[in-house]
Amino acid sequence: MDRSSDLLLCIRDVYKIYVMGGQEVRALDGVSLDVHVGEFVAVMGPSGSGKSTLMNLIGCLDVPDSGSYLIDGAEVSTLDEYELARIRNKKIGFVFQGFNLIARTTALENVELPLMYGRQKNRTERATAALTRVGLGDRLDHKSSELSGGQQQRVAIARAIVSQPRLILADEPTGNISTLQSEEIMQIFQELNEDGVTIVMVTHEEDIARHCKRRVEMRDGQVVSDQPIENRLLAKDVLLELKKPRESKVSVLLPGA
Repeated sequence: MDRSSDLLLCIRDVYKIYVMGGQEVRALDGVSLDVHVGEFVAVMGPSGSGKSTLMNLIGCLDVPDSGSYLIDGAEVSTLDEYELARIRNKKIGFVFQGFNLIARTTALENVELPLMYGRQKNRTERATAALTRVGLGDRLDHKSSELSGGQQQRVAIARAIVSQPRLILADEPTGNISTLQSEEIMQIFQELNEDGVTIVMVTHEEDIARHCKRRVEMRDGQVVSDQPIENRLLAKDVLLELKKPRESKVSVLLPGA
């Protein structure tokens, strides 16, 4: 089956080399990777494996030293800073482990920010719709300090999707929240993916990776494994189990106790 028509990311033989302490470090050492429209990819690997460098490259925050990276058919290495910024604003939504919200502003104002940078119209309406989509339609005027960690991450996701990007990059999006909140976040990601949004997510958590459709493992700047996820977890099913009432434990007072 020819899938070239829905190829969103095309990375070919990419190298990114840093010099640290007089030594050459190959952060990316000949990486090749394709991501098609509608995929949900988990990127895993130990510290120093190249995950962050790869995400910076995919997110147009950096360019390769050599090799080719195309996003939506555009060769990133040939673009100037303005064109890279335009791709980031139009095509990519970012979700970070630390939320990266502006503390003194409301949820609505945080979500409106990308639209302000792009000078887009109907900012309030679009931001309200994005927050409603992630279940925060009743928290528009709440500041970050008034929201739980899981709610703050929902705001961050709303901010990522408000520009209707083709790709979401999520870097350890469940790293700072509880198990229940993590499943709620993964349910949002799975629903977005079902609606056609492509997602690439870095995670070190095996159970979180099992919510994705595909797992890419990195080590020493190289892709060492690239496999579909078997026995994929559906967050809505996990949430049903987590929210089941626990059986009450009744203590029995024994005679003579």
